[in-house]
Amino acid sequence: MTQQTNRKDQHVGLANQQYQTTSGPDLEAIRFVHHAFAELDVADVSADSQVAGLDFSTPFFINAITGGSPQTTKINQRLAVLARETGLALATGSVSIAMKDPEAAASFKIIRQENPDGLVFANLGAHHGLENAKRAVDLLEADSLQIHVNVPQEIVMPEGERAFRGWLDNVETIVANLAVPVIVKEVGFGMSRETIADLYQRGVQVVDISGRGGTNFARIENARRRNAKYDFLEDWGLTTVESLLEVMSLPADKRPQMIASGGVHHALDVVKCLALGADLVGLSGQALQWVRQPDSLDTAIETVKAMQDQVRELMTILGAKRIADLRQTDLVLPASAYHWAQARGIDATAYGQRSRKSF
Repeated sequence: MTQQTNRKDQHVGLANQQYQTTSGPDLEAIRFVHHAFAELDVADVSADSQVAGLDFSTPFFINAITGGSPQTTKINQRLAVLARETGLALATGSVSIAMKDPEAAASFKIIRQENPDGLVFANLGAHHGLENAKRAVDLLEADSLQIHVNVPQEIVMPEGERAFRGWLDNVETIVANLAVPVIVKEVGFGMSRETIADLYQRGVQVVDISGRGGTNFARIENARRRNAKYDFLEDWGLTTVESLLEVMSLPADKRPQMIASGGVHHALDVVKCLALGADLVGLSGQALQWVRQPDSLDTAIETVKAMQDQVRELMTILGAKRIADLRQTDLVLPASAYHWAQARGIDATAYGQRSRKSF
């Protein structure tokens, strides 16, 4: 077993060990203002979404998790079956290991073998160039490529990178030359509006803000260290809610489409993210729990199908016929997110008065 293969298994083990049963900070504490009359039926509601020119029948998907070892091959196989049986899109973990170790490619190819017609995203680090991006897409016959950025993780990782110059240039080159859409994704540290503006100027049309509150890679890598711990970085970054506030503070014509992830556990979390401006919502840690055991697939399929129904039912309660209508619902931010917004010059009170009518 190579060092990188072993690391993949360690990541999965630590993610399971550190899994939080509660939703991400801020996300759980957001409250919708309830208006008693919905004036529509559940049958009227559509939760379809279009991101990066791709059609999604469900506004949430299985976000990047793993791959690269015999153990993770089994996980990816179960995830692929879950995606196939529920119509969810599925993003792979980083295929960087397959660039170095051809034997690791099987752990990713299993996804297409089990789910030949589904939406699949390949995933690759921002330090890779265009040729590797093309190889990653070809490996998965992918419909899109996620480029992940993970500077804090690399710093804490015992064997992590220390050279980060040129990542934005790599992103720009890949976006301009790859035949499939590109999504730039954080790995749990969130994104500021400055980051998002930089990416948009480089041609990026879709970002996954991946905020703090879900799988914590600073904590995971810290647990792998034997000395010189980085405990002080385990709360680094913007939460999912803070990141969504950041991007929505940019002018509408100067921001990309948004995917929200980080601490999303259930249908209400999904709807909150959509109401805050996300076009699509990703689940990683929660999805890993769904397929954690070999015999968990039937239950996982039932859980996802129930969640798909719950999203539409929650939209009905909120009087939202389409996902775009959720951006007109009234919601109240928790104190921590409110204070963040104030410090960053974002009008937090506007979120509680979006459906305001003259009386």
